[in-house]
Amino acid sequence: MVYANDEITKEFEDEIRYLKLLAKQYPTIAEVCTEIINLQAILNLPKGTEHFLTDIHGEYESFNHVLKNASGVIKRKIKDSLGTSISEKDAKTLATLIYYPEQKLKIITEHEKNIDEWYRVTLYRLVEICRHVSSKYTRHKVRKALPKDFAYIIEELLHEHPDRMDKEKYYNEIVKTIIRIGRANEFIIAISNLIQRLVIDRLHIIGDIFDRGPGSDIVMDTLINYHSVDIQWGNHDILWMGAAAGSEACIATVLRICARYVNLDTIEDGYGINLLPLATFALDFYKDDECLAFKPKVGDNMNYSEKDLKLVSQMHKAISIIQFKLEGEIIKRRPHLGMEDRLLLNEIDYEKGTINLYGKMYKLNDNKFPTISPNNPYELTSEEKELMERLKSSFLNSERLQKHIRFLFTKGSMYLKYNSNLLYHGCIPLNEDGTFKKVKIGRTGREYSGKAYLDRLETLVREGYFQKDDPDVNLYGLDLTWYLWTGCDSPLFGKDKMTTFERYFVDDKETHNEKKNPYFRIEDNEDICNMIFKEFDLNPEVSHIINGHVPVKIKKGESPIKANGKLLVIDGGFSRAYQGTTGIAGYTLIYNSYGLLLASHEPFESTQKAIEEEQDILSTTVVLEREVERKRVGDTDIGEELRTQIKDLEMLLNVYRKGIVKEQK
Repeated sequence: MVYANDEITKEFEDEIRYLKLLAKQYPTIAEVCTEIINLQAILNLPKGTEHFLTDIHGEYESFNHVLKNASGVIKRKIKDSLGTSISEKDAKTLATLIYYPEQKLKIITEHEKNIDEWYRVTLYRLVEICRHVSSKYTRHKVRKALPKDFAYIIEELLHEHPDRMDKEKYYNEIVKTIIRIGRANEFIIAISNLIQRLVIDRLHIIGDIFDRGPGSDIVMDTLINYHSVDIQWGNHDILWMGAAAGSEACIATVLRICARYVNLDTIEDGYGINLLPLATFALDFYKDDECLAFKPKVGDNMNYSEKDLKLVSQMHKAISIIQFKLEGEIIKRRPHLGMEDRLLLNEIDYEKGTINLYGKMYKLNDNKFPTISPNNPYELTSEEKELMERLKSSFLNSERLQKHIRFLFTKGSMYLKYNSNLLYHGCIPLNEDGTFKKVKIGRTGREYSGKAYLDRLETLVREGYFQKDDPDVNLYGLDLTWYLWTGCDSPLFGKDKMTTFERYFVDDKETHNEKKNPYFRIEDNEDICNMIFKEFDLNPEVSHIINGHVPVKIKKGESPIKANGKLLVIDGGFSRAYQGTTGIAGYTLIYNSYGLLLASHEPFESTQKAIEEEQDILSTTVVLEREVERKRVGDTDIGEELRTQIKDLEMLLNVYRKGIVKEQK
């Protein structure tokens, strides 16, 4: 606040206008003082627990279970709050009850002989656990999280201790009445869900929600309903974002991947997109083609007839050819992207069945291209154009898909700085010497690198989805969204090329090689990490980079901990497609007030077994860093915001007391 002889100077007029607006929220000195005291107290509470997950790839059951058990946090909370008063067997049952209260209650109530006694013991235990997990929050924050039907009762139980003589009867009577009037089941469900909510203060999803697994749409519904979440876009997410925005190349690629993993139910049932036109097209043009290279990857738990798999193979090939054509259109339209080496359809000798790749001839394993004109290989046939128009209309008009993608735009970004951690999915493009690579993007031809590059890419992606009133800006944004999926300098992809065509049509595996960006070869270098921290205005002494994208192959001795703990790669294979090579079923990270904990998980069998046989995911937790002093809210980004609010409130208090702004009594 600026004063000269107790008079307001000219430059203070804007500040006064702001304080008058603030005064409407806090109209009296008493209310300002109360809020200052409240915020100052919050600064000294322990920081909330953050939960980091990445590369979910539609594996809904595994994701849901890890979310429910908070990567083992709930089990630790049971141990911390109940100690030796509960056996290992009962603790296991109690944990399963908290994860899946509705389903587990059904089993217990059918088999428990003395159900009232079980209710009594369980209610006391759940209240004690809930009291423990809520202790790091203000009453106001806990109150906002309480389930409506039991808000008053739970609040009373949390803040009244049964061991106090004057409250013992009151406390016990609440529990007895809940059981007597037949509301124990509903209460257990409500408080279990509350415990799940309170153990995690913030959820970070570091990319790749979509593709491969069968439940990407269900994962998105779960995230939309989660109380506090942010998302860093992965290359598979950006692909779906481009498809929902109307990029035909992205639409074709989404459908190709869904066909490859026999995941068309997500398209049809999850998002209501009609695939009959694609099936009809495939039967018309590929009915006599076995499409051997396009046989889908079928999991052990999938049951499909040979007839169904043949049709999916034909759909798979049909949409793949369309994808290659549409990608060629973008590459020719945007020469500055430097992807001319991916124009492969014109390198094929259609008579001999060979292809020229980088000056060397290779035999194609499939030379049936009924929709390709050798003289103009990238031109869509009239039937392909009609098909893409119908598919594009379906994607644009899928209400559920658009809801999910808008959520990705609302809660998502290319990267996030949060509590001294830098979160991004893939990489920061680097040169061989470890310097930030300059990349030319935008219609002006300007070069960007490092943080500025990621910021500019995010703007272009948003323009591709939202900027409908300017067709040129919109189309460029769509093209760059596709580029982020497959481009040589995409921070979400991180390789020099995506050899999709070669993997389908050329048996020689030397053509399948995709060279990673130098970032992945020197990410174990502390100096590189420190350079990135400085680029993003973070303190190298306390910060971490957290990303996924490249599965850590435990079988080959790889470690998720890089650069002496400065970089953590937590993609360990949530996707079943990767678990054979990684050797585990994913990493997750927990960051609580005591430090950083890395959890590695064994494959998850099923929700049914987790409930009936109490088979939790077997997890191994490693303490990466332990704080010398427990971190408080005041040590976090939220603490910075609260200190700013306190400063503003103290300014308001000052002008109230001086009479510059009048109390609104």
